[in-house]
Amino acid sequence: MIQIFHNPRCSKSRQGLQILEALNLDFEVVKYLDNPPSEKELAHIIKLLNISPIQLVRKGEAIWKENYKGKDLSDSEIISAMSQFPKLIERPIVMTNGKAIIGRPPEQIKELF
Repeated sequence: MIQIFHNPRCSKSRQGLQILEALNLDFEVVKYLDNPPSEKELAHIIKLLNISPIQLVRKGEAIWKENYKGKDLSDSEIISAMSQFPKLIERPIVMTNGKAIIGRPPEQIKELF
């Protein structure tokens, strides 16, 4: 099953959703701000993306700047921060068949299909 981690207020996330709709694919929309992923789920997503946890962080967010910027954080601390404050998670993320991609730019989503 295809999943998209989606924030309806984000233009890039909305564009990612439109790409999936245009490809006429069946997918599940995960509104991760309403239903934040657990630390275990985030660790799994990071593994699928084949990146380090810091690469999934939206470093421009006020929460990051005020609480975490400049600190020497472990991977588990970064994952914990994203789980606690899901707004820090880069978006959109599309996952399918054991693969995942961050839709930045949204056109990258097509690389999964």
